[in-house]
Amino acid sequence: MGHRLSAIVTRTGDDGSTGLGDGTRTGKDAPRIDAIGEIDELNAHIGLLAAEMAADASTPAALRDDLVEIQHALLDLGAELAVPAEPRFPPGRLERLDARIAQVNATLPPLREFILPGGTRAAAQAHVCRTVCRRAERAIVRLARTEPVGEPVRCYVNRLSDWFFVLARAIQRGAAGAAGAEPQWEPGMQG
Repeated sequence: MGHRLSAIVTRTGDDGSTGLGDGTRTGKDAPRIDAIGEIDELNAHIGLLAAEMAADASTPAALRDDLVEIQHALLDLGAELAVPAEPRFPPGRLERLDARIAQVNATLPPLREFILPGGTRAAAQAHVCRTVCRRAERAIVRLARTEPVGEPVRCYVNRLSDWFFVLARAIQRGAAGAAGAEPQWEPGMQG
């Protein structure tokens, strides 16, 4: 891999442009850079979620391991966005994510009402990851309207927000015990 980031301050972006992985330059406000930035922000939020989950000994190790795999997947995804002509995102990641969603969701009771984003700090952060993921998905869909974006990239980000919803429920139910106190929407509630 070499020393990819040997110079952090390059000053090449002072003019409002940035370099893509293929050496071309584009504006920092270009749709492709927006999508890359949204994925980067999502990955940072996942890092915070991982820290919250690591601080809670009751969080299953498998769920923490899932987050590490997802962070690596997002770097692969960002690499594909940064080098538009080279597919780099392995489609097998989507199948593994689908399997984990099904596996974890099977342990949860059926939903009877919408869930409020909240609960424990880790569950609430999983909801933040879900919403940031949806924003990243919207950026990728906008990009795909004008430039090529691989289908596995679009599908993975779409499914990833579902993962964070299921993860938030699993975290909250694990913290609340078998009774599972998930904060639910009460339509028409007067405050």
